[in-house]
Amino acid sequence: MEEDTIRNDENICIGTNIRQIRIQNHLGQTQLVRLLQLQGTSITRESLVKIERGIQHVKASQLKAIKECLNVSYDDLIR
Repeated sequence: MEEDTIRNDENICIGTNIRQIRIQNHLGQTQLVRLLQLQGTSITRESLVKIERGIQHVKASQLKAIKECLNVSYDDLIR
């Protein structure tokens, strides 16, 4: 079964929000990827870069793990 992806639209840029929150939390991309992998989430730094740039859609499980690692709500990620 293929996992659903979350797509940006013209009004909501999830990747940009992830990047801003990550920087506010003083986390580098590699640090966030390590935290995600420790939680069992399959993601590479290259994938995170593409998600933050809006080039790649984020998987639902990745979004949930990012939310937990950054200690934010879904509302914060989709504002």
